[in-house]
Amino acid sequence: MIYPLLRRVLFSMDAEKAHGIALSGISFLQASGLSGLVADRFVDDPVEVMGIRFPNKVGLAAGLDKNGAHIDGLAALGFGHIEIGTITPRPQPGNPKPRLFRIPEAQAIINRMGFNNGGVDALLQNVRQAEFPKKGGILGINIGKNADTPMEKATGDYLTCLEKVYSEASYVTINISSPNTKNLRELQKDEALDELLSRLKAAQQQLADRHGRYVPLVLKIAPDLDDLQITAIADALKRHRMDGVIATNTTLSRAGVENLPNGNETGGLSGAPEFPMATSVLGKLSHALQGEVPIIGVGGIMKGEDARAKFDAGASLVQIYTGFIYRGPELVREVAESLRTRPGRP
Repeated sequence: MIYPLLRRVLFSMDAEKAHGIALSGISFLQASGLSGLVADRFVDDPVEVMGIRFPNKVGLAAGLDKNGAHIDGLAALGFGHIEIGTITPRPQPGNPKPRLFRIPEAQAIINRMGFNNGGVDALLQNVRQAEFPKKGGILGINIGKNADTPMEKATGDYLTCLEKVYSEASYVTINISSPNTKNLRELQKDEALDELLSRLKAAQQQLADRHGRYVPLVLKIAPDLDDLQITAIADALKRHRMDGVIATNTTLSRAGVENLPNGNETGGLSGAPEFPMATSVLGKLSHALQGEVPIIGVGGIMKGEDARAKFDAGASLVQIYTGFIYRGPELVREVAESLRTRPGRP
């Protein structure tokens, strides 16, 4: 595989600059019919989750392609689904640079991007130009609130995004767990979560009637939760009949990177050090849900064995991000192959 050579070049650059170059390169290879230089044969392993038929069990997590500008290029790398975003109603620059940091010694990344994106309308233009959704590809769209929207009006931002993306999405993810938008995780608390989910589910039903098509709603949660919080969230997911849950987003913990270069940067930590915490939360959530809501497992998947552990803990699908940065398309195939014999939960 050519990716280890490419990674050496990319890792010699500023992390955010390299990210942009890599995405442009992926799109160029796809447009030129050369994706095979970096991607392996697609692993066909269909599974039905949330009423959607996924062609295999591994997806790309949100955050890599925030504006949906590289959907076709990424889809050519073997993913069973692609999740784009997080997107907000209005464009916003995100947090000041530098805001993306590699920790190679731990196979980790810290980011404090802050939902930098071109706004929901720009994302929709990109989605409508992409071939992947037109050909039946599974596209998740991850939505959030603008940084300057007061918390008491946050639900309005989610409703705006949901209405706009509904017709273009295979499913919609509600991101209330990024650590990089001030107070966003407050929405995970009981009363705030109840109000948010209640209003989003009501809007979902109205949109389903209007469009003649039901689009599942998924909640993305943090790994930094205690057992009582996990139980409360599970109860809310069941009470509001949410279609799925993603466990988990990045962590505020610095376990495993405390004494490494960049290890004390502020932001969310992802990659190998997050794996134990994220998988533990997934397992506890699965126990609390009792199979009523399917779980997409995310956090620290660096090899096929890690993905199998997510399934053993209760996942129906997995997504990768940091592992993809470190290992490239090889990891997509390895994970998909490792899950071929694992039954999904609908």
